[in-house]
This record gives sequence, structure tokens and C-alpha cells, in this order.
Amino acid sequence: MNDAAHRPVVLDIDRSVGPLADGLVLDLAEWQEAIRFGCSLATMRRFRRLLDAQLPACHGTVFTGSGDFHHLSWPLIARLAPATPIQVVVLDNHPDNMRFPFGVHCGSWVRRVAALPFVDHVHVLGITSHDIGAGHAWENYLTPLLRGRLTYWSMGVDTAWSRRLGIARAFRGFDTPDALVDGFVEHQRAQTLPSYLTIDKDAFAPEVAHTNWDQGRLQLDHALTLIASLRNGLAGSDINGEVSHYRYSTWWKRKLSAMDEQPAIDPAQVAGWQAQQHALNLKLLDAITAKR
Repeated sequence: MNDAAHRPVVLDIDRSVGPLADGLVLDLAEWQEAIRFGCSLATMRRFRRLLDAQLPACHGTVFTGSGDFHHLSWPLIARLAPATPIQVVVLDNHPDNMRFPFGVHCGSWVRRVAALPFVDHVHVLGITSHDIGAGHAWENYLTPLLRGRLTYWSMGVDTAWSRRLGIARAFRGFDTPDALVDGFVEHQRAQTLPSYLTIDKDAFAPEVAHTNWDQGRLQLDHALTLIASLRNGLAGSDINGEVSHYRYSTWWKRKLSAMDEQPAIDPAQVAGWQAQQHALNLKLLDAITAKR
């Protein structure tokens, strides 16, 4: 594999990603208000054209900043358009498959990736959010679950409602992170497809990395084991979940982000949290590079 295939890329929108050796940094700060948290489909199309123009054909892991930008995984995956199918593996504390009527946002992009013709299946691993519980069942896009294109791998969430709709096969529930990881590793033994890996660090416990979303229970070793289990290499990868401050000018973004009850960020602790995040990024990047 040549060096270009390993060269990390930073979409530097919120100035939250630390320095990476030989990293390609694209200064995209002017896009922050337009795309952070969510955007219209027209705006996303414009951003996709920007990525196509500025990203090299061959590159390594893409760092997108805050988890508020996780919907940027959609254009990153869509532009791959490989000749053979891939699976998409998402580490996230949330399903990111929730209804959103205004285009696409950081919690709704998974169903669009599941609809891409070259994506065989999407696995979302590490969910502890009650977004997939009975109280929020109506908010989940059901089509990828019904069509067998999407599986939720969760811990400690009651998803009995899925049986009533005949989609229980799309829900894999576990009591502990160890059990979840063991289940996925076993599932991957029969996997023959390459993978696209996207990591939102809110899947990790707070002692591993503080984020600005409610967090899951994974430890670093769990993530390293999951990465190692991707038997047929990586077609691409991205990482988000950094910590950054931002106040929206757009009223509906202020309102919806408040409704999502994002935890407040203590300004006095941001530098320490970002250092913790950067150290984790380097460890994840080493593991991902070894798979490419």
C-alpha cells in the first residue's frame, strides 16, 4: 500500500482536531454554520462537490471534528462507489437513523448510506441510547431495518417493540461491551466484504474520551478488537467526536440541538479533553492504518 493511501485528512471545520503526522488539512471553517448539526440536501450536494474537488483520489482516514458532523460520513462513503459491495461499520452510541424532515443531520444519515447500491449492510455498534427504545421507536427509519440492510448492536436497551414489527433480526442486544464485541467478532468470521469504518467517539465511555453527546460504554481495547475483526480490509474510514464550542446563528439549529440535550462543555476543561481525544485519535489511526 502506498503512502498516499495512509495519509490522514482533516476536514478542518471546527478547529478541534490535533496535528497528525503528514496530515492533509483542508480549511473548511466557512462551512461550519451551514453544515454543523444538519443541512439541506442542496447544501450537502454542494459540500459533496467540494470534497470531490479537494480530496485526493487516494487518502487515509478522514477526521471531521465534532460528532455534530457525523452526517459527513454519507458523502465520504458515497464518493467511493466501489465496483464490489462493502459493509459499513459504525461505532456510535446512537443509531443515527432517526427521522429528520429538513434534509440530513448527524442523527439521520445512516438510512441514506444503507440505501447506496454498493452498500450491502450497515452495522451500528455500541448503542446505549434510548433512541432505539420503545419511546422513540416511531422516530427510527424502518425501511433499512425491514429490508435487512441495517443492524443495531446495543447494550442495556429494551427493544422488545421490534418483535411486534417483525424486525427483531435487526436488533442485537447485549448486557456488556465484552459480549457485544464477542458477538460481532463471531459474526465477522463469515464476512467476505471489505468495510468502511466510521467512529463517533461518543461510543466510548467518558473516561476514554469526553464528547459533547451522551456517551456509551466501549473501552479502547473493544474498539481495537472490532477494527481487527474486519477481515477483508478497509475501503475507507473516518473519525469524529471531538469537543468544540459553537453557537448557532440559525434558529432551528439552536432549538433542535437544545432538544437533543447535548451536555454542556466546561470551557476550563476543553484543553484537557482535546488532549485526551488527540491521544485516542493516534491510537485509533494506528489500528486503522494496519488494516488498510
